[in-house]
Amino acid sequence: MVDPTRARKLADRIKVVVADALEKRVKDPRLGFVTITDARVTNDLQHATLYYTVFGSDEEKAGTKAALESAKGVLRSEVGKRTGIRLTPTLTFTADEVPETAQQITDLLSKAAEQDARVAALAAGAKPAGEADPYKKPAEHDEWDEDEDTEEPDRG
Repeated sequence: MVDPTRARKLADRIKVVVADALEKRVKDPRLGFVTITDARVTNDLQHATLYYTVFGSDEEKAGTKAALESAKGVLRSEVGKRTGIRLTPTLTFTADEVPETAQQITDLLSKAAEQDARVAALAAGAKPAGEADPYKKPAEHDEWDEDEDTEEPDRG
């Protein structure tokens, strides 16, 4: 078991190395505008998962995924050379879903804002269904006969 801090530092280094290698060494025409967004390494330093985003159509995204899969060997050897660790981790590429999720959240927030505006517009001209003052007020009581309430029983 390795220190999690070391695994995190190695993951950051792998992310930089792979991004640099994709830019300079991999010359695959299927490789689109790809960005390595995150890297995670298991605590035993045997496996690295790299998260990436790519812009374009579904065909371009599939082409980029195939290009990354075919370039795994080159990228792994580059990681081994530039990190200097004894065992080079295997690389797994996973499409990062953060941009799509962020877009869905933005769409939901805009729909909620539209519905709030509609409700506010309806509420602006609305009148209460009942009385103008819906709260109950205490009933006004007649003066109580204080003599009756305070009578003491005869102790005779």
